[in-house]
Amino acid sequence: MKRTHAEENYLKAIYMLSEKKEALVTTTAMAEFLHTSAASITDMVQKLHNKGLVVYRKYQGVALTETGKQFAIKILRKHLLWEVFLVDKLKFGWSEIHEIAEQLEHIDSDILIDRLDDFLGHPYCNPHGIVIPNADGKIITRPRLLMTDLSEGASGIVSAIKDDSTSFLQYLGKRNIYLGVKITVVEKIEFDESMDVTIDNQHKINISRKITDNILISL
Repeated sequence: MKRTHAEENYLKAIYMLSEKKEALVTTTAMAEFLHTSAASITDMVQKLHNKGLVVYRKYQGVALTETGKQFAIKILRKHLLWEVFLVDKLKFGWSEIHEIAEQLEHIDSDILIDRLDDFLGHPYCNPHGIVIPNADGKIITRPRLLMTDLSEGASGIVSAIKDDSTSFLQYLGKRNIYLGVKITVVEKIEFDESMDVTIDNQHKINISRKITDNILISL
């Protein structure tokens, strides 16, 4: 089934929004997510409904059909793998990759994506820590906890970033904090709830509670 780039973007958006809650995704939520009008959303979801990719209930919202969900996961998988490639192989910064991956995700070649996955060593997550669906469309998660919840003396690997804003990613870059880096808690400061930590057992820095609340750690 042929899909336009716009249709693929909508399917991916519905999937990402539906992962956050069990209820139907409203047109208002989609309009905010895609930065477009509610009228445009309604027109598109009706087209997707007619193609059997979503179930649309007027005044209630929209949900993916099983076929629509499979397409959405496939698009998301391509997007995340391209982000890994852009950062790991082409040395783009975290904050530069989303728009480029938005274009690359529409390349319709299963062989290319399978070979890209092999070339990258089957990465678990993208540079922002979003878990990448495997070739079967399954998402296998690993236990993670907030950096805030680490105890003194504990160590872990940075595995996800909750805030993917440009300013936050640039801040982390200046502090040499990135996915895969080892964090060890030296001291938890009761006064302001900040932490003194070491980065890869090398240099010691202080990190605020606002920062640690947005970093996920794998033990």
